[in-house]
Amino acid sequence: MWGLNFWAAVKLFTMFDIDPKWGMLITAIIIVPYTVYGGFRSVVYTDVIQALVMITALVVGPMVGIIYLSNHPELYAQSISQALSQAGSQYSSLTGAVKGFSAGLIIMTGFSWFFGYLGGQPQLSMRFMAIKDARQAKLGRNIGVVWTILAYIGALSIGWIGIALFGPDGLEDQEYVMPAVMLKIFPPVIAAILITGAIAAMISTADSLLILSATEFSENILKPAPNSDKTGGMSNLTRSRIVTALLALIALIIAYISPSNLIFTLVGYVWAGIGGPFSVVILLTLFWKRFHGKAVLVTIVTGMVFTILWISTGLEEQITAKMLTFFVAGGAALISTYALPPKNIPRKENA
Repeated sequence: MWGLNFWAAVKLFTMFDIDPKWGMLITAIIIVPYTVYGGFRSVVYTDVIQALVMITALVVGPMVGIIYLSNHPELYAQSISQALSQAGSQYSSLTGAVKGFSAGLIIMTGFSWFFGYLGGQPQLSMRFMAIKDARQAKLGRNIGVVWTILAYIGALSIGWIGIALFGPDGLEDQEYVMPAVMLKIFPPVIAAILITGAIAAMISTADSLLILSATEFSENILKPAPNSDKTGGMSNLTRSRIVTALLALIALIIAYISPSNLIFTLVGYVWAGIGGPFSVVILLTLFWKRFHGKAVLVTIVTGMVFTILWISTGLEEQITAKMLTFFVAGGAALISTYALPPKNIPRKENA
């Protein structure tokens, strides 16, 4: 969460000339109040608004950009196809014009992030858990698929339009092609509104991770035992709100003192060591009745230990752990399911 908070601040700094530290503080001031007060419901509602802002920017931006290119012959190119042709094969190839074994490594490294999305993202699992019935599940699936297709096509198109507008080397930092394109093809006010789509994407994940972390900590660690009557005069709601605010404060402090490269290194490690094993657990729990609790524990521990060993030995530079951990954890799940007897749950006798 603090990594996303940091990068939201960097985007603010780049687009609005705000110091990153002030940007982080502003981001926290936006996220924390509605997350603390409204909890999961407020996060979901704001996610809907943020999703609409994002998809508007990713659909309207390319449409206007294509028209803008055709009406300005002085630009690097007047169409996306012309821009890609002039820029060279490294901008139209999935491997950046690299061939052979190196191309395979590039594809594998990029594809490795996929395995963490198969169930290893708890903030996404929370949404599935909130679905009421099968009708909502089908509706959510259809909306999600259509939204994702439009979003990815729009994001790619904005990048290609950026090449046509500025050339392959026209921007000092290519990560900021989206705001640069919007400011070029739209009036400043409209561009500012559409640029908030990038910030909305970060905030929507940050608030989801914040409410998830606070819920897990307050409900599974701090919550009194069921048979205990001593709650210290504090309701569960109040305790959860306090925990949410404290976690947000800790995240903000870490974002201030940690370098950005450390943050994203940790994100990659967590994606491999936790996202991969949890994806295996979710998939097998849903589709394999024989998979049981003891095997779940073995799967998670094996994936985490393997990730630590793989990265600490320097093998991460050869093959990413984000891909291998998924298969290692899957193997551990299969073996432990058959090797370890499941826990017998006694059945209640009918009176």
